[in-house]
Amino acid sequence: MIGTSKKLNLALQGGGAHGAFTWGVLDRLLEEPWFQVEAISGTSAGAMNALMLAEGWRKGGAEGAREQLTAFWTGLMLPGELTGGGINGPVGTFWQQLSSHLSPYDLNPFDFNPLRHALQQQVDFAALRQESPFRLHIAATEVESGRLKLFRETELTAEHLLASACLPTLHHAVEIDGRYYWDGGFAGNPVLDPLLMESSSLDLLMILLQPLERRELPTSAQAIADRMAELGFQTTFMREMRAIVLMQRRLRHRPWLLGAAERRFRRMRFHLIGPDDTLAALHRSTKLDTRRRFLYQLRDLGREQSARFIAAHAASIGRRTSCELKHYFL
Repeated sequence: MIGTSKKLNLALQGGGAHGAFTWGVLDRLLEEPWFQVEAISGTSAGAMNALMLAEGWRKGGAEGAREQLTAFWTGLMLPGELTGGGINGPVGTFWQQLSSHLSPYDLNPFDFNPLRHALQQQVDFAALRQESPFRLHIAATEVESGRLKLFRETELTAEHLLASACLPTLHHAVEIDGRYYWDGGFAGNPVLDPLLMESSSLDLLMILLQPLERRELPTSAQAIADRMAELGFQTTFMREMRAIVLMQRRLRHRPWLLGAAERRFRRMRFHLIGPDDTLAALHRSTKLDTRRRFLYQLRDLGREQSARFIAAHAASIGRRTSCELKHYFL
């Protein structure tokens, strides 16, 4: 086990309500005295978790971060008795079907988004812009060009977070400085480049909500649609990781390349906490499910998965990579 504090960079994947799993992962990590953060990249729900981690840490260190994450997720919860069902309950299916026929401009012409109020109530954006304890990279996708846009901690408002989490079938595009943005998952989920190029820490922990590979071939119409949706939000990340792995391999075979960027790439250490089998098996409609019972179950799954990572790989942090990337990306 790690005896002294070690700084990590975090890459937090998006996935709607499934982001409660990341809440659980972070909640368990924050109990470890060695856990320190330098920079975070977050997309959609990952951006929300990154924001709450930073705001809570700003106000009260690691324990403050735990409290802030809990306040955010409990604030989103619907009473479980409104919908019933277990972890595979049907909440979200209705809206998914409805949004396939009607635009959010028809369903919600005034663009009411309760998440905006929650963000404004829980986060002092002015203070965070001045005193963020970590560098933040919040991903959104520019609608007109499809380009990735990264918003930094020094400029954040509630609108930047809403842009990162803007599913175009559910919400109006978010306008910022005359440009329109959709969910960051279309362009990077999560984004790794700024964590590699702008941070001093050599350890990067990726917290994912989708498995890196599926072993079963989808054959039903629903399974095919689900897999297509997954690939649409994961392909950019997979391509970025493949480029990193290839670059590391190239540099190891060319030790005479001694530039700062080359040395950093060669020494980067990667760590991964992915979804357990229960989360990986959930239908994508559950990403809209904010029942109290469901979110707490996801949090508990995240805590368990985080505890497994700590037991197996905490000693690797600061010393060596703990996951074999070439297995997934080459």
